[in-house]
Amino acid sequence: MIKVMFVCHGNICRSPMAEMLLKEMVRQRGLANRFVIASSATSTEEIWGGQGNPVYPPARDELKRRGIPCENHHAVQLTKRDYADYDYLIGMDSMNLRNMQRITGGDKDGKIYKLLDFTDDGGDVADPWYSGKFGKAYDDIARGCEGLLVHLERSGLL
Repeated sequence: MIKVMFVCHGNICRSPMAEMLLKEMVRQRGLANRFVIASSATSTEEIWGGQGNPVYPPARDELKRRGIPCENHHAVQLTKRDYADYDYLIGMDSMNLRNMQRITGGDKDGKIYKLLDFTDDGGDVADPWYSGKFGKAYDDIARGCEGLLVHLERSGLL
């Protein structure tokens, strides 16, 4: 079982988009039973009274426009325990990685990555919360998820 946790600041835009997209990609390839895929936040801004906010409507709309199911999701925060429970903790940008390391207590096992590290050009997935460019974020996330699957294949995990 390959366990992947996507992480962004609030867990209402980029990380749930990545979660839903990778779930659909592995489902289409007949690999869904080989994965556990989830997402979380480095902050608590979108978590109120123990109940996290749902996927931000423009992110949900972008997924729908691309034919990706957006299952019921509510923001949750990354925990130190997640480091032990997941094989890959994948942030969307450099700030996410710094916060992920702070929350998990470091990366002694080399499990923390940026999503675009799995592409040829690297970099950060721009935060559509500020730019409104959900299509651009989706395209970056799609490239990163494809790159992740290639990485897993080359590593002999698929």
